[in-house]
Amino acid sequence: MPYRWTEAASPQHPALTLWPHRSLPRRGFAAMVLFAFVMGVIPLFGVLGTVLLWGILPFILVMVAGLWWGLERSYRDGDILEELTLSGDELRLCHKPARGTAQEWACNVYWVRVEMHVTGGPVPHYVTLSGNGRQVEIGRFLSEEERTQLYGELDDFLRRSVAASR
Repeated sequence: MPYRWTEAASPQHPALTLWPHRSLPRRGFAAMVLFAFVMGVIPLFGVLGTVLLWGILPFILVMVAGLWWGLERSYRDGDILEELTLSGDELRLCHKPARGTAQEWACNVYWVRVEMHVTGGPVPHYVTLSGNGRQVEIGRFLSEEERTQLYGELDDFLRRSVAASR
C-alpha cells in the first residue's frame, strides 16, 4: 500500500504518510532507458563505417533522451506527499505537492469527520476530512480500493483517538 501508519513509533503522536504508487522503480527506469538505447543501436551495426550511421544516430539519441526526459518528468510529478499527524487533541494534514507550496489543515480531533463520497467527487470513493469549517481531500492519488481501505482505517483511527482522549 502506498501509505504507512507510524503509531507504534510514537503512541503520543501517531502519523499517517501517503504517497502515489510507483509502477516503475528506479532500477526499472534505468533498465528501460538502457533497453531502448540497445534496441535503437542494434540496427546501426549494418551501417557501421558509412555516412548513413551519422545520419541515423542523432535520431536514436534524441529518442532515448526523450524517453529519459518523459520518465523523469513522471517521477517529478509524482513527488506528492501527504502527512496526517495527531498531536494532543490537534489533527493536522499537510499536503506537499510536486510543485508549489505545502498546504496545511488543522482541527480539533473531536470535531473531525471522515467522509467517503462514492459518487460526485473528482474520483470514485473520494475521501475527505471535515472540520474547523473546511473540507479537505486526502489520498486522491490512491486507487479506488486503497481509498476504500483508507476510509475504514481513518474512521477507526478517529474513533480510537476520541475515545482515548476522554
